[in-house]
Amino acid sequence: MNRLPAIFFGHGNPMNALTANEYTQGWKQIGERIERPKAILSISAHWFVPETGVTITTAPRTIHDFGGFPRELYNIRYPAPGDPKLARRVQKLLGPLPVKLDESWGLDHGTWSVLRHAYPDADIPVVQLSIDETQPASFHYEVGKRLTPLRDEGVLIVGSGNIVHNLHAYGWGRHVPEPFDWAIRFEDRAKEMLLAGEHMPLIKYERLGADAHLAIPTPDHFLPLLYVIATIQKDDRISFPVQGVDGGSISMLTVQVG
Repeated sequence: MNRLPAIFFGHGNPMNALTANEYTQGWKQIGERIERPKAILSISAHWFVPETGVTITTAPRTIHDFGGFPRELYNIRYPAPGDPKLARRVQKLLGPLPVKLDESWGLDHGTWSVLRHAYPDADIPVVQLSIDETQPASFHYEVGKRLTPLRDEGVLIVGSGNIVHNLHAYGWGRHVPEPFDWAIRFEDRAKEMLLAGEHMPLIKYERLGADAHLAIPTPDHFLPLLYVIATIQKDDRISFPVQGVDGGSISMLTVQVG
């Protein structure tokens, strides 16, 4: 099996799980284009807790971790199997860091809203890795580095969040607002750094000025990107198979490594 890519998905609004649009069509095409993985390891913005944990259940539940949406969205199930063997492999790769083998979590919408389009049959095992909210960005980048061998073991490493994620500025009405200037500027700057292989400014994103503070008011949606780009290898190229800004302040950029 060839080395698999690692992919950061800008997942955006949970309604993307139900919607056919340019973003979800892009996710579908990614699933069709890349080599079929043996398993998926997902790092989602929505498992942001004060520890590092990995799901070990054989049948992870579908978590509807949002409120105020149509009933149809809560009826969705993504019944992908778990993979306890992969969970233990992740625990071993991250040692001596303590990693909890977690039986209480499942697949949150950061994971299933994307995978529902990329792998609609839900027949590829999926494991989630939590994001330790107590740790700095540099910690998460280093954890990503330790996960790199999985790419040669048939595991698709997925990060799910948004490079720009400001819900306070998000346009919830029917009118689709134009992207904010600061959102476009920060996304463009991030893309330039990614293409140039300049990861340190992204790890120290708090130093990138006012645009960064607006783009990343909280770190949860940005940190999954660091896990993905940390796995980059010598011959890998960076590409952006899905692009766009939703609601004026949510970047839907997908970043593919390899």
